[in-house]
Amino acid sequence: MLIHPIDYRYGTAEMKYVWSQENRLAKLLQVEAALARAEADMGLIPADSAEIISESISSVKSERVDEIESEIHHDMMAVVTAISEQCRDNAGKWVHFGATSNDILDTATALQIKDAIDILEDKLKTLLGVLVDKAEAHKHTVCCGRTHGQIGVPTTYGLRFAIWASEISRHLDRLHQLTPRATVGQMTGAVGTQAAFGKAGILIQKLTMQYLGIGAVDVSSQIIQRDRHAEFVMWMANTVTTLDKIGIEIRTLQRSEIAEIEESFGKKQVGSSTMPHKRNPIKSEQICGLARIVRAMVEPELLNNTLWDERDLTNSSSERIVFPEACVLTDHILKLGINVIENLRFYPENIRRNLELLRGLNMGEAVMIELAKRGVGRQEAHELVRTAAMKAHDAGQHFKIVLLETPDIARYLTATDIENLVNPDKYIGTAVEQVELLVVKLREAYFL
Repeated sequence: MLIHPIDYRYGTAEMKYVWSQENRLAKLLQVEAALARAEADMGLIPADSAEIISESISSVKSERVDEIESEIHHDMMAVVTAISEQCRDNAGKWVHFGATSNDILDTATALQIKDAIDILEDKLKTLLGVLVDKAEAHKHTVCCGRTHGQIGVPTTYGLRFAIWASEISRHLDRLHQLTPRATVGQMTGAVGTQAAFGKAGILIQKLTMQYLGIGAVDVSSQIIQRDRHAEFVMWMANTVTTLDKIGIEIRTLQRSEIAEIEESFGKKQVGSSTMPHKRNPIKSEQICGLARIVRAMVEPELLNNTLWDERDLTNSSSERIVFPEACVLTDHILKLGINVIENLRFYPENIRRNLELLRGLNMGEAVMIELAKRGVGRQEAHELVRTAAMKAHDAGQHFKIVLLETPDIARYLTATDIENLVNPDKYIGTAVEQVELLVVKLREAYFL
């Protein structure tokens, strides 16, 4: 019986596999084999026993591990026992030698996080490429800028996409920075002293992690400190919040009364069970909704760092949920984001309509700046334009008409001047150049 929507509705097969029971067991077995090899290298256990342990892990079955756990009620000892059962020549007595459960469990988690990061990084780069392409394609698409939900001076769609691309690039940078901190393993024993390994402990830990291809902690208690994992979870929350922001903007711009852009809508897609005309932005809404769940994982993982003494078990049950859910949903959100942005539909006629909706009032700053350049004090120019704008608004007139009828403005500006000043296409500053510079920078940096 399926209960959680991740099982049947959300997530990609590749990310789900990373956190599957099958892969979890495979990682635990991989760590035990690497430990045995490292201990043999240091002369702590016989080399032939280490070889047998490494060969035997392929014969360990999850069903047998589950059966043992149901009897002894200890997940790690169930794995150790299952491996030992498969070892010939009495080699099983060296399985898990000197280690504590979390040496294996936390190191296996590091391997899973490493795989998850590879998947997330790949999708993030794809999303970045899509945003860069959109920024370049729409660098000349002039549209309304909005603040406080109100139309302001013009901007471009290219600049919007560039801003999002720049933000995604920072998430990639953060991911590269945190990866070596989040993907470390340990072999430090019961409370972190490595006493069971003797003086060989530091080298055993180093060799084990070399075999596994990850870094090693400098120091730890019985567990790897959870500030490392919390940083990764917070990174996911930060990343999906950017997608949430993009989703909110797309939903806003798809409102019927704005209608500048639209999510792709399938030929047979249904928008409502009762309103047949509906074309709802359901993908963007899903992004925004699931982002809330990922953000909700931050506090539990922060609290997983506040354990009693060298450790307790309160982190374990929480992380069985936090890690897979946060990773699967983040991956799902990125996939959705790529699909939405790549297939956006633009409605140029509505973009132009909205630019002209205020009858030139949105060009007040351009008029004010030009008046200031021509000798009117900036503050005086602001008041002249503000007064004219309020008059045009109340009278329902085009702004340029009121400007021409205002003597203190017409003294400085001709009809041609005003016509040019209220043209939104002529007031986008360096928007195009900013986009072009960013596109070059990101393509060079990320080989897009």
